[in-house]
Amino acid sequence: METLDSLVVDINDAFWTYLLIPLVAIAGLWFTFRSRAVQLRLIPEMFRVFKDKPTEGGVSPFGAFTISAAARIGTGNIAGVATAITLGGAGAVFWMWMMALIGGASSFVESVLAQLYKARGKEPGTFRGGPAYYMERALGKRWLGVLFAVLITVTFGFVLTAVQSNTITVATQGSLGDGSDSHWFTFGLGVVLAVLLALSVFYGVKRIAKVTQIFIPVMVGFYLLIGMVIVVINVGQIPAMLADIVGGAFGVREVAGGAVGTAILQGVRRGMFSNEAGMGSAPNAAAAAETTHPVKQGLVQTLGVYVDTWIVCSMTAFIILSANPTLGERGGADVTQTAFSDSLGAWAGHALTVVVFMVAFSSMIGNYYYGESNIEFMTGSRTVMTGYRVVVVVCTVLGAMGSVSLVWNLADITMGSMVLVNLLAILPLSAIAFRLLDDYTAQRRLGLDPVFTRDRIPGLTGVECWEPAEAGAAEGSRDSRGGDDDPLAKESAPTGG
Repeated sequence: METLDSLVVDINDAFWTYLLIPLVAIAGLWFTFRSRAVQLRLIPEMFRVFKDKPTEGGVSPFGAFTISAAARIGTGNIAGVATAITLGGAGAVFWMWMMALIGGASSFVESVLAQLYKARGKEPGTFRGGPAYYMERALGKRWLGVLFAVLITVTFGFVLTAVQSNTITVATQGSLGDGSDSHWFTFGLGVVLAVLLALSVFYGVKRIAKVTQIFIPVMVGFYLLIGMVIVVINVGQIPAMLADIVGGAFGVREVAGGAVGTAILQGVRRGMFSNEAGMGSAPNAAAAAETTHPVKQGLVQTLGVYVDTWIVCSMTAFIILSANPTLGERGGADVTQTAFSDSLGAWAGHALTVVVFMVAFSSMIGNYYYGESNIEFMTGSRTVMTGYRVVVVVCTVLGAMGSVSLVWNLADITMGSMVLVNLLAILPLSAIAFRLLDDYTAQRRLGLDPVFTRDRIPGLTGVECWEPAEAGAAEGSRDSRGGDDDPLAKESAPTGG
């Protein structure tokens, strides 16, 4: 088993170092240049679009944001950051920040495309979409969409569900002590988690949105509050901590043996695992939103990258580096738990167990939805969908009982494969996303709340939703408002579907 684990680690390092990191950097920088840094210049607009309301029965932009945040804000924010610091030094945190900065542009592009090429769901007012859909409809390559659908279903629906379940179990065992090491305990906890997950996933996407809208603000607020207390207690360590982060990023100051190359590798890899920018996972949630313009959901999902990395991941890093616990060889949630206990006492370790449960369970809900959306892309069979749900529930139990090391390493490979396929697809399609961005900003300059219909971009094919207004209404609008080129002519168009 150790030999297999080492082989997977070696493959992972080569895969990310020589292929994925250069591709991620080039794609993110190109999207940033081509969009004139949309991920920075439209930050105020990201907050404005949260106010949009869906029609009755639909999923709001905020609801779609929380579904994606439920998958983004998971154990990667607690265990993943700790592992990155342990293996890559404090400098890995700097490269996480840089990953979020350029990755915000990648997240924008993939989410806009997901909204544009979304399909109607089986329930009224719901939508499905994501990379598999725009690979088929925009590129005309269904086989590529099926490949991606398989990768994301296996990675998120099965593997990462097991990882999250295992993390909850490990954290619970750390709180309860040696008496919780028995197989019966782990099996029982796995069954409880499986039942809770089943109650959530069998009610459909609208129920998922409602569950995550409650979980996410409570989860993030509780964790950030405790983290802020720890940082304030250790305020004297902040100057040295920041020096370690910046110095370690460029090899000037190194912690835990992390050379600059390792810092970059761990920072980018764990940063992408945490915020998922460019991975192709968040677009599945972005497509579920009902909105008046695809760009709105692109902006919302870009904000999600910042919340995940610049706020939640940064807080974890500050907790660890300011409290300065002993960094073990493996890293993980136990490093963060040590920082909590050293700063606030044993009760704080138990509080972190609650936080781990909240982030991991909400992440399991988001992971399930990604798989569900892609199963529907591959087949409309209810039997297959029921089988998928059963396997997800079984993975929850098995994850609670199993070893996480090899599973995490295999997940890195499958996640990396998702990134590779998705970025190669959105690079040529990004021109369409930028045309939509131009349309959006043109309407905003006129003081309008932007509304999109597919006839606004000549030559678009494969778009199922975004129908133009009825011919008669459109004609009357053109007559009264000054012609086909008048942006106001589309103001009465229907909402995103």
